[in-house]
Amino acid sequence: MYDYDMLVIGSGPSGRRAAVQSAKLGKSVLVVEKGRRVGGVSVHTGTIPSKTLRETVLNLSGWRERGFYGRAYRVKQDIGATDLMVRLQKTLDHEVEVLEHQFSRNTVRTARGEARFLGPHEIEITTETGTKSTVTANYILIACGTRPFRPDYVPFNSDNVFDSDEIIELPRLPRSLTVIGAGVIGVEYATIFSALDVAVTLIEPRSSFLDFIDKELIEEFMHELRDRNVSLRLGSPVVSIEREESRVVTKLGDGRKVSSEMLMFAAGRVGNTDRLNLDAAGLKTDHRGRIGVTPATLQTEVPHIYAAGDVIGFPSLASTSMEQGRVAACHAFGLDPPPPPEYFPYGIYSVPEISTTGLTEEEVRQKGIPYEVGIARMRETSRGHIMGLDSGIMKMIFSTKTRRLLGVHILGEGATELIHIGQAVLNLKGTIDYFIENTFNYPTLAEAYKIAGLDAWNRMGR
Repeated sequence: MYDYDMLVIGSGPSGRRAAVQSAKLGKSVLVVEKGRRVGGVSVHTGTIPSKTLRETVLNLSGWRERGFYGRAYRVKQDIGATDLMVRLQKTLDHEVEVLEHQFSRNTVRTARGEARFLGPHEIEITTETGTKSTVTANYILIACGTRPFRPDYVPFNSDNVFDSDEIIELPRLPRSLTVIGAGVIGVEYATIFSALDVAVTLIEPRSSFLDFIDKELIEEFMHELRDRNVSLRLGSPVVSIEREESRVVTKLGDGRKVSSEMLMFAAGRVGNTDRLNLDAAGLKTDHRGRIGVTPATLQTEVPHIYAAGDVIGFPSLASTSMEQGRVAACHAFGLDPPPPPEYFPYGIYSVPEISTTGLTEEEVRQKGIPYEVGIARMRETSRGHIMGLDSGIMKMIFSTKTRRLLGVHILGEGATELIHIGQAVLNLKGTIDYFIENTFNYPTLAEAYKIAGLDAWNRMGR
């Protein structure tokens, strides 16, 4: 009756996982991707490039060794834009190759072109050369991702005013950079460039940022940013952005001006849904082009059409998007996946990293749960000392009534790796006793769990 059992629009984390899951269930699958290569935003402009850039910067700048050898220590004296691109290209080629192999191994077919709904089950695909073809599918998953929000008042020019997708193809390294938007993307890039000794100013119209992260961690993070000369301009909106000769001048609502060589605008993203002709499928989006779904099944208002990944909004993580794609495919073909674990980890690849899982201290207080907090500093661990870490903190929250772990919040080197120990204990409903009674490798940063556990235990009066 239909050409395919499942048609997936977009080959990012959620689209890829949904396609492979459907194929493993013996279904015929077509992935429509309008980019030149598969992988979506995650591989080409988002997750993988930004993390590769971060790794390159930390390696070439000698950032991790500066705790020992002083602030002026560098592995390479003159780091240029081309130095950053070499590793990026290698990584992207590898990611695409792995994905293409995964698709061919699972007999997932791909079509290059732009998808557009002609009806609830019918999709028109237009190639770069303008050739059109029509396919039908029993189930459709919209996984088209997002693109940077580009308001009219920002003079984007690909020379010294960029959005967060363009920044990875930087023509040269600036001496100063203004970043507008202190969301996850803005914070990541601001700190990555700061590690290259670029003078960075981070502007956020609201008086706070990353509000879903524990406030104590953000305070610690802000202290570290100020310590290394990142200027924070919070609580004042941008009035205008103008180019003056070779510089970019940003005027703020409080009368202040910020002048820099380059500017990156990273205040929000919008769904890539405007060219999908969603009306023909009976679907609508919100003001940011996002599609509403039932969280448990990922179904849209039209039951056989699913949506997953960044296009459905928060949390917009590659990790959760993959899981959403898998859940959507399972649901479509009558497999009920087990309910998702209560807590997933959130990772922000700034310098230093931030990772968190479970409840923040603010949430624990709102719920009225009697609790105690344990803190460990990374420099308290022998491994931290060996590595020359002079910053980094782990915060653990326990219920004083049940002794159960309620949340783990980490700022510092290796935070996104370390968080998984806390995630496991949290989802398995473990208590403070796990951290006190178990042996951790020595010397490791993971020992911080024991230190923080003992700290809380001492305060809890046993």
